[in-house]
Amino acid sequence: MKRTTSVLLYGLSFLGLMAVTWWVFNAGKTLEAFPIEALPATTPSQNQLSQTVMAALKHPLANFILQLILIIVASQVCARLFKKIGQPAVMGEIVAGILLGPSLMGSVLPGFSAFVFPVASLGNLQMLSQVGLILFMFVIGMELDMNMLKKRAGTAMFISYFSIIIPFALGITLSYFLYRQYAPANISFYAFALFMGIAMSITAFPVLARIIRERNLTDTKVGVTAITAAAVGDVAAWCMLAVIIALVKAGSINDSLYTLIPAVVYIAVMLLLVRPLLKRLATNSNNSTTMKRSVMAVIFVVLLLSAYCCEVIGIHALFGAFLAGIVMPDEWNFRKALIDKIEDVALVLLLPLFFVFTGLRTEIGLLNTSSLWICSGWIILAAVAGKFGGSALAARIAGESTKDSLTIGALINTRGLVELVVLNIGYDLHILSPQVFTMMVSMALVTTFMTNPIINLINRCF
Repeated sequence: MKRTTSVLLYGLSFLGLMAVTWWVFNAGKTLEAFPIEALPATTPSQNQLSQTVMAALKHPLANFILQLILIIVASQVCARLFKKIGQPAVMGEIVAGILLGPSLMGSVLPGFSAFVFPVASLGNLQMLSQVGLILFMFVIGMELDMNMLKKRAGTAMFISYFSIIIPFALGITLSYFLYRQYAPANISFYAFALFMGIAMSITAFPVLARIIRERNLTDTKVGVTAITAAAVGDVAAWCMLAVIIALVKAGSINDSLYTLIPAVVYIAVMLLLVRPLLKRLATNSNNSTTMKRSVMAVIFVVLLLSAYCCEVIGIHALFGAFLAGIVMPDEWNFRKALIDKIEDVALVLLLPLFFVFTGLRTEIGLLNTSSLWICSGWIILAAVAGKFGGSALAARIAGESTKDSLTIGALINTRGLVELVVLNIGYDLHILSPQVFTMMVSMALVTTFMTNPIINLINRCF
């Protein structure tokens, strides 16, 4: 009985709707001020259909969605392949970005490459990749365990010190021979030299952490020493990079004080004012389950304000995101909850955009002379000698065994993703020319790729 009543009500309501619609349409005709002529019926030609389809495919939103699909699929495929050959997944994602650029796809399928990555879309790609980098640097800052830094601070500080100054010295020395022929026309030598020095000194802390985790070295003396030294080195390197950016943007050392003084005030505010407030926020949120979204909103506001202040001051938004991660409350459960919420979106969706944007800038074909390849070889040799050699030597002097010293050197020689971040900053500031950028990206890939094979070789030898 109920089903029959329902069917009857559906039918009557539908008929009523049709009747009302018919009456309103007929009454509405009287409102027309002039007669409407019917358009002649036409059959669209094949050419018109193809133009309509192409216009739809080239629409910015459709193009961006296609880019996302291609980038995510390529990143995941390459990540799986690289994990099978004993490399960290992030190496596969970095290589995927380069393969989608002019180095491979642009050369083999230039028409398809121009269709998927038109020049007009690169601005949107860059902006979203920067959002991904801001979230990523925030996560890196949170992953730094300050308590761990205190446990092995002495040895780690000693190793970290030499793992920075030796490659830094080699980098600025190398810049003397590269500057006249390969540096951009309007960049001063000191800016080019300082940036080359800091680019040689970077260790990819997140990639290193994943390698240590995958090799089950997390709770070993070697693993703790290496990751602590890398963490100390990254903090020091990013502070040095902030100073260098301030010098480059200001144009002179005197003018850079207008950037450095506000930067010091900003860091003091973050450490002395924001950090205690966030600690209180974390304490309150642990006692309540209804504040999770509001707490996340506060965290995001702090993160974005920190990045905004650094960008306005002139020391780059990424340093602000990194420092915002460092000043988060020390409670690991609180940090882990934040990392779990942010990491998947940042690493799976947004960060691959940065790899592809880097890949679009990296054109291996630019290294088209023997002299460029020789320069690239010297850069790789200097990078390995400075980072691997400097770290291993410092660890040996600090009392580590030969095997452990070499292992620590191999781990700290890892550059990877953070190196690409630094290189892109240099490219955006016009400190690096396209040729030097490509050579430095090659160095980052080689030094990261060699980490696991060298550790395996060390284990076999000892």
